[in-house]
Amino acid sequence: MAVKIRLTRLGDKKAPFYRVVVADSRSPRDGKFIEVIGTYDPLKNPAEIKIDAEKAKKWLANGALPTETAKSVLVKANVIEKK
Repeated sequence: MAVKIRLTRLGDKKAPFYRVVVADSRSPRDGKFIEVIGTYDPLKNPAEIKIDAEKAKKWLANGALPTETAKSVLVKANVIEKK
């Protein structure tokens, strides 16, 4: 099973709010997930990012691959280093 760290969209139209989740890569964007590891609110100034660093590092160590957007959120939250 390929596991990814990605964002699921919540909120109203034109008011997005995201959860950072660990999910099977075959499940739909807003579908079934394994665990919630944080949230991301891009509408606040500056954008509000709350990530459980321990859970994120555990999943990364176990082989979960972040999507490009999730990777940039994790870099901003200082969970992983920018290469």
